[in-house]
Amino acid sequence: MCEPTLLHQIEDIYYPVLAVLGIFVNLVSILILTRGKCGLSKCITLYLVAMAVADVLVIWTDVILFTVIPFHFPGTYLVTTPAYSVLLVLVSTATDISVWFTVAFTIDRFVTICCKKLKIEYCTQKTAVIIIITVSVLFSLKNIPWYFAYEPEYVIDNVSWGASLSLIFYTTDTWVAFDFLSIILTPFLPFILILLLNALTVRHILVASRVRRKLLDHSKNENHTDQEMESRRKSIILLFTIAGSFILLWLTNVVYFLYWQIVKIYDYTGPNDPAYVTEQSGYMLQLLSTCTNTCIYAVTQTKFREQLKNAVKYPFTAIGKLLK
Repeated sequence: MCEPTLLHQIEDIYYPVLAVLGIFVNLVSILILTRGKCGLSKCITLYLVAMAVADVLVIWTDVILFTVIPFHFPGTYLVTTPAYSVLLVLVSTATDISVWFTVAFTIDRFVTICCKKLKIEYCTQKTAVIIIITVSVLFSLKNIPWYFAYEPEYVIDNVSWGASLSLIFYTTDTWVAFDFLSIILTPFLPFILILLLNALTVRHILVASRVRRKLLDHSKNENHTDQEMESRRKSIILLFTIAGSFILLWLTNVVYFLYWQIVKIYDYTGPNDPAYVTEQSGYMLQLLSTCTNTCIYAVTQTKFREQLKNAVKYPFTAIGKLLK
């Protein structure tokens, strides 16, 4: 039996810790945000809650069901071909929804900061609900074909186990087009959109800042300007930290995929192959993105921090009251 590599030893610890931490921090975010005491608009709150729920789904399907349980409990029903195929559909759906909720949030903040006329109609609670539902339904439907793309790896006592992409997936034009569409939709188009929208937002901020400085020179009403700039500053910080975190944690995965397409890597020499290590590292960083938003809220949002402190203190306060 081969000795486990350093990467496998890290994964053995990393994924269970990620599962526990990810579920916990996202549930905390959902509980705090849904109380509506963080000083955020209902529109922003809806997107942030939707992102947290999607991240919980990614952790539950991709980390717990797809990775941790099969590794630590081999031979469970989850490894049978029907269950495995359903799980792969759920993993793809949860990942797509999580990514595109981040895009939806980025678009909403871009419109808020850069498109004053459109902001009144677009940046509303009703629009946010419609977009969240639409994204969820579309990507749930889009990923159904993945169930039919896999075939059993082996059959024991008429029970099919494992799942591997069938040969027709690589040879049929319909499947090739579907695979190409899936790759474009996640993560390449979101990656480009987030980079582009943030670049346009930065450009708009620089132009607006110059205009404001000129107006400030001719106006004595500094309180109004300070309040407006402070509100915009918080919105910008939240946008850039969430978008920046997404880009950084997905970057290894995206770059590796481009490299894989150019070099045409179809197999690895072993678990120490640099290409394999890079691929797995990119996957680990991608999944880490499901845990970062709560830290971002705590660092950038004062009222969220206050609510988080209150939540931490609450059990001790309650125990203190019971003992009196």
